[in-house]
Amino acid sequence: MAKASTSEVFVYKGVDKKGHKVEGTITSVSSAMAKAQLIKQGVRAKNIRKKPKPLFGDGGKPIKPMDIALFTRQLATMMKAGVPLVQSFEIVADGSDNKTLGNLIRQIKEEVSSGNGFAPTLRKHPKYFDELFCNLVESGEQSGALETMLDRIATYKEKTEQLKAKIKKALTYPIAVVVVAIVVTLILLIKVVPQFAETFTSFGGELPMFTQFVLGLSDLAKEYWFIVVGSMIGGVIVFSKAKASSKSFAAAIDRLMLRLPIIGNIVQQSILARFGRTLSTTFAAGVPLIDALQSVAGATGNSVYTDAVNKVREEVSTGTQLNRALSNTQLFPPLLIQMTAIGEESGALDTMLDKVASYYEEAVDNLVDNLTSLLEPMIMAVLGILIGGMMIAMYLPIFKMGEVV
Repeated sequence: MAKASTSEVFVYKGVDKKGHKVEGTITSVSSAMAKAQLIKQGVRAKNIRKKPKPLFGDGGKPIKPMDIALFTRQLATMMKAGVPLVQSFEIVADGSDNKTLGNLIRQIKEEVSSGNGFAPTLRKHPKYFDELFCNLVESGEQSGALETMLDRIATYKEKTEQLKAKIKKALTYPIAVVVVAIVVTLILLIKVVPQFAETFTSFGGELPMFTQFVLGLSDLAKEYWFIVVGSMIGGVIVFSKAKASSKSFAAAIDRLMLRLPIIGNIVQQSILARFGRTLSTTFAAGVPLIDALQSVAGATGNSVYTDAVNKVREEVSTGTQLNRALSNTQLFPPLLIQMTAIGEESGALDTMLDKVASYYEEAVDNLVDNLTSLLEPMIMAVLGILIGGMMIAMYLPIFKMGEVV
């Protein structure tokens, strides 16, 4: 099988149609193709070579999904103001604080300038632009309303990333505190408790059971701390790889996440918010409902709901109404089903789904705030029991000695 060609950045110097000297960069698969692209742009290249790569990298920050949302919003704003697409790329790239993002935008600009479509160009960068993003851009190009579509995509990306940030906030805080508690406990067992143990050996009497228990834990921690730390790190790595490679394992984790108290409710509400937001955006863009549901299935982020949406898609393709198909899964709440039914009857399905998405996004926000308020005293109590318990265990023999004296 022939190896696929990869695009590279070339630096060129030449003259334009008016005889003015020009220079810059262009992305292409070879120097010959780069020359051909420049000729299409009215530039005759006299010198063209591959752009040298810096020895230690360009120092650019990684491109995050929120960066793509900002890029889309800025592009939509430029085009609504009447700025041509290619010029909009240049303006947004120059104004970007992220050098990596700026370089990506300039690559896209060069390819679009050479006659390639916007959507096909974006598909060459799947790491940053998923299939849904590219399909919506393609729909906007075909309908002649690209600026309107970019505005909708920007809103969709912003809402989606804000929702993800809320979920991360809900999950990261308790995990971080638990990790810190484990680290602090290990430090106390390895460094602090042994100092007390040396003092206790001079007492000569029998130590309280609780103190003996903590001293035993300290001995284990000193001997096998590297095994404990290694097991924790290894467990995280094995879990991540198993989830990525095994569909059955990932599905079991997804089911477990939905059943967890409090956390499961947050995860479910966020899935419903993504469902409503994605379906509203794609349907409003003129994408047929069957195709829109295919995009929604991949955007739910949970295999249980992905399977459910695929079943809904099959039922809708046979003529079943969307609200009836959603009800048959027994996974979607009555509110969402009723709003969908109203939207279908009134011909405003995208508007109703947008309201559904806003409702569940606000519900997630409230749940995360409530969870944070609930966890703070619980975490403080756990930390108090762990740290305070060890301190009590260390001072019990001293108290007993005081009683004897």
